[in-house]
Amino acid sequence: DQAMMKTMSGGNCTLNVPAKNSYRMVVLGASRVGKSSIVSRFLNGRFEDQYTPTIEDFHRKVYNIRGDMYQLDILDTSGNHPFPAMRRLSILTGDVFILVFSLDNRESFDEVKRLQKQILEVKSCLKNKTKESADLPMVICGNKNDHSEIFRKVRSDEGENLVSSDENCAYFEVSAKKNTNVDEMFYVLFSMAKLPHEMSPALHRKISIQYGDTFQQKSFRMRRVKDMDAYGMISPFARRPSVNSDLKYIKSKVLREGQSREREKCTIQ
Repeated sequence: DQAMMKTMSGGNCTLNVPAKNSYRMVVLGASRVGKSSIVSRFLNGRFEDQYTPTIEDFHRKVYNIRGDMYQLDILDTSGNHPFPAMRRLSILTGDVFILVFSLDNRESFDEVKRLQKQILEVKSCLKNKTKESADLPMVICGNKNDHSEIFRKVRSDEGENLVSSDENCAYFEVSAKKNTNVDEMFYVLFSMAKLPHEMSPALHRKISIQYGDTFQQKSFRMRRVKDMDAYGMISPFARRPSVNSDLKYIKSKVLREGQSREREKCTIQ
């Protein structure tokens, strides 16, 4: 619905993005596997050596790609999953998924297998309610492939087997630390989601918030760059929508498709 808009406020600028161009990327996996490091690579190209446990981080990136506005919300979840209902809600509201495990940690691979199964079950329940035929783009990431092979606990073919039966699911072995295969992984994820591949970290010009006022104009250009029609800007003031907002979003999605008379529900609990 073109009329339905999501708004991003930052500094003096307000960026309106059509709802149909607004997506949520959910990053899931066990603790200490490098989820936040992959997100950091995506957002600012940096790797933080110091480990800080994530409770839940929310980021937003807005793009102007050939004059069209896109918004990507990124939910970096906790590896501990202290609130199963919140994880389920994150899955329900997600459009694209990155599942991360560490190649030197067998338990984290088992957790990814559980998460993949849960995502397919939760989304299948929602799909039945809304009669949507949308695909479910997902990348499974084996992180820390910069470590010596002697530390490896998961074989490459085991990772490949998780995605072999689904053309909307891909497997990558990456290193957030060395920035190996990270750009390629995002490129494939966005391609599977039928999103502009220019959303990938290396394929757009990074713009600071000071350009916000002119960012959404179709004529937006920078003199130094004439051959690139893709720009991305991180919103420094983005806040995660409330749980209530997410619940309303899912409820409206179900009701909008005329399924309100059905008694069975996709339970959040």
